[in-house]
Amino acid sequence: MLTQPISVTFDIGNGAQVTLETGKLARQADGAVTVKQGNNIILATVVANREPKEGQEYFPLSVDYQEKFASAGRIPGSFFKREGRPSDYEVLVSRLVDRALRPLFPEDYFCDVQVLITLISSDEQVMPDALACLAASAALAVSDIPIKEIISEVRIARVEGKMVANPLRNDLAKADMDFIIAATDKNLMMVEGESLECSEEDLVKALEVAHEAIRIQIRAQVELRAKKKVKEKREYEKPLQKEELRTKVEEFTKSKIYDISRKGTTKNERSEAFDQVKEGLVASLGEEASDEDKKLSKKYFEDLKWEVVRNMILDERVRLDGRKLDEVRPLAMEVDPLPTPHGSALFTRGETQSLTTVTFGTPLDELLVESAAKSVDSKFFLHYNFPPFSTGEVKMLRGQSRREVGHGNLAMRSLKQMMPGKDYAYTVRIVSDILESNGSSSMATVCAGSLALMDAGVPIPKHVSGVAMGLITRQSDNKYAILTDILGDEDHLGDMDFKVTGTREGICGVQMDIKVDGLSMDTMREALEQARKGRLHILDAMYECINSPRPEVKPHAPRMEKLFIDKEYIGAVIGPQGKVIQEIQRETGTTINLEEVGNYGEVSIFSPAKDGLEKAVAWIKGIVAVPEVGQVYESKVKSVMPYGAFVEFLPGKQGLLHISEISWKRLENMEGVLADGDTVKVKLIGIDHKTGKFKLSRKALMPKPEGKAQHSQPNEPRG
Repeated sequence: MLTQPISVTFDIGNGAQVTLETGKLARQADGAVTVKQGNNIILATVVANREPKEGQEYFPLSVDYQEKFASAGRIPGSFFKREGRPSDYEVLVSRLVDRALRPLFPEDYFCDVQVLITLISSDEQVMPDALACLAASAALAVSDIPIKEIISEVRIARVEGKMVANPLRNDLAKADMDFIIAATDKNLMMVEGESLECSEEDLVKALEVAHEAIRIQIRAQVELRAKKKVKEKREYEKPLQKEELRTKVEEFTKSKIYDISRKGTTKNERSEAFDQVKEGLVASLGEEASDEDKKLSKKYFEDLKWEVVRNMILDERVRLDGRKLDEVRPLAMEVDPLPTPHGSALFTRGETQSLTTVTFGTPLDELLVESAAKSVDSKFFLHYNFPPFSTGEVKMLRGQSRREVGHGNLAMRSLKQMMPGKDYAYTVRIVSDILESNGSSSMATVCAGSLALMDAGVPIPKHVSGVAMGLITRQSDNKYAILTDILGDEDHLGDMDFKVTGTREGICGVQMDIKVDGLSMDTMREALEQARKGRLHILDAMYECINSPRPEVKPHAPRMEKLFIDKEYIGAVIGPQGKVIQEIQRETGTTINLEEVGNYGEVSIFSPAKDGLEKAVAWIKGIVAVPEVGQVYESKVKSVMPYGAFVEFLPGKQGLLHISEISWKRLENMEGVLADGDTVKVKLIGIDHKTGKFKLSRKALMPKPEGKAQHSQPNEPRG
């Protein structure tokens, strides 16, 4: 017997009705929910194995978001005409959901969990990424899979000065702040987004507005769960624990961990020292120790190290590398380290290093960003590479990981705020290769990218820098420590890691993951203020390296100029079957892109050489120029007749240079006077508006002999 669907409808305050429904689709999944707003429908399913895999030591959660092109009535543009590997956009949405869901599961839960989120009906105005996490959390809520809390995500944008929850796509295009925020009923969990130099207080305000909208979504999930009458959460097998072994590990290693941690050593020195302690620990268990005990002892060692280092930082205000809590590691940076790229920079902060390049392209090089709802071309994009040697590891190279896509997106969104507008004709690609990593290579990418853009001559008005922050708390005595420019180890042991990018005037990008309950807004404000000081410190060093964009692109970079012409001249520039524009490109060695925009034509001209660019610009200006009586033109003889010569004084515009207007001296014929291909400077002395014929004179540019009138009337053509 079919069960009846169960649904809940609510409004988060923006006037739009959102409906959660379960019991109709995908009923064999452990949990399945659809989220509907307008014509937008998202299906989220969740399935978890009953037992963990043998020897499993981590939580294997997989989250995948996919957009079906059929949801928007479209066929994929790939060769196979079907959805393929996830796009960067789908990967980014998957990461947003994954980062919010992962902390919900118990720390000792190691069963495989798969969350699949699918856009099955698309709405042009409704942004599906803001609803994906709501769908996933609701699917978990109506299942018996063990989770600690119910969460949700919401987008907050500031549109024309007003904070709006889950704005429509048209409104989002006008926003100067755009953040996606995840939270439980009590605590913030994740923040990601961009802004046009907003203040720290603006960000806090956005978080507060978002939390209120999220609470509405959580109440709707609780109501849906109650209507479905979900049974108790399932029991699961917990990992083996041996308290006696844990005590031995603590007695053998605690003091050693403390001594290593407070020496202020480098990453490699610490790793080697900790490895030696771990080897000694295993050896101390004796040869009779089982493989299980050896394995468990290593886990207890890592748990103890996490606790010892945290307490050291909280109680002694000492960090692993000896820095103060608010101190940025030593900085080193240079621009133009590579001779051939159009722009380049090397940025080093402590043991993290980014080599970044900028490449200019034409509109033909724009990146197609395709989703179910729409496809757009992007003139600015950034690629981030994290090779295994950057951390001294050996790994297979199998394309970009989700982490690389996410880090590159944060850097791209941050730098995008300072990029020139649509009138800038270049397509700009930034590539950041991480050569060394120990803490926040994404922030090194932002800094190196800003330096490389200025080195390339991109007219960005300000530098953008970024810094990764950490937070360690201890609730037993309400102690906390805010860390500036965190190391990789500090990222692992912290309760909150957040990356903040921006200029001297405000924030451009944020990525934040919060792992602690009860974080107050006052603590958040303090952390953001410390991040601002760290960001300004790095910006000062960047301005010392290069304080403004180069006035011109480098000699080996393609030249570019953009012209705007009247719509009526577009056909003249293109010519019949494209003959004119092809001739211009062939003769000048340029690449020309012409687009119709409103009532005018936008002409972008690219050339590897300055001379070719100038020649093409003059050629096109000549085509669209309106001849003016009294102007002087450099003309080319096209044909010689007995009564004068026809000359082209502007591209596509010819006139008669009558024999009587060639010289003050009377000429009997044209023999030996002019020949085809000769260049001659002429003055436009008249236009017959009835016939459209142009009257040209050469003698008007010559000194007038005594007693001669300025112009003699041209005789009628002879013969």
